[in-house]
Amino acid sequence: MKNFFSGLFSFFSNPWWVKITTAEPSCVYYFGPFDDETEATRAKPGYVEDLQKEGALQIQTSLHNIPEPTELTVELENTASRSTMVPVGS
Repeated sequence: MKNFFSGLFSFFSNPWWVKITTAEPSCVYYFGPFDDETEATRAKPGYVEDLQKEGALQIQTSLHNIPEPTELTVELENTASRSTMVPVGS
């Protein structure tokens, strides 16, 4: 009976996702889904290591108990590259 209720609960609950944000490239990555927070926590270092090997900078991680994201990799706009240089003085 216990397995029935735990299975029913997991059916209606959201999975866990590892969210990783990097400054360079300016992206948000979602890795998962995971059945529980412990499983997501154990997997997180591997994802960070892979991104470091690819040259990613300023890596921040967090765990989220949410429905599946619509996009697993989101490229953020880099506002610094879109800025216009304006001469100062005359």
